Amino acid sequence: METKFPSKLNTLGGNMAVLQLEDGRTYTDLRAIASQLAVLNIEIDFLPANENPAFQELLVQDILNVTEKQQILAAFNSEFEQFKRVSGYKWCDLKVLHPGSQQIYALMTQSDRTHTHTDAEVLHILAGECVFGFVYSNGSQVQLMLQAEEYIKVPANTEHWFYLTPSLYLKALQYYTTAQGWVPQYTNRKLKIKN
Repeated sequence: METKFPSKLNTLGGNMAVLQLEDGRTYTDLRAIASQLAVLNIEIDFLPANENPAFQELLVQDILNVTEKQQILAAFNSEFEQFKRVSGYKWCDLKVLHPGSQQIYALMTQSDRTHTHTDAEVLHILAGECVFGFVYSNGSQVQLMLQAEEYIKVPANTEHWFYLTPSLYLKALQYYTTAQGWVPQYTNRKLKIKN
């Protein structure tokens, strides 16, 4: 049995995540969202970022050089070490997306289709926002908007989709156990819910 990363849900005062159900109902309390997603074994949590002004300045920059990316990764090294011990992650990468990013087109034409991965998809949002959609076993769908300081772990083989909000802005840590595990296996299910 896998040990879960220690949860901040019990100490959380406020959050920004929004879960929208197919029938239009929404949830904004992280505990309620976690409860709704528990049937899919999806973990969601609040992980605060470094409050250092120099670090915060890096998060608002569109473009980061290699040294700046390494500074951000180093700031989360203890988190990564704990994830390695608890869940067996092998490496961590920093995803930096903004309207001028070369990866934006590929992301917008590939990830927003329903797919699965053979590995867990793990993101810690540092800045910006993104949306995950999920398909329940009965075929119903929900979508979840995540913002800064929120963490999500989507288990392997969970049917989902992903897209950026209109800001096209995201900085997020990604955790991996294998490179092949993040290759999408498309299911091409018709989306019933998407903003």
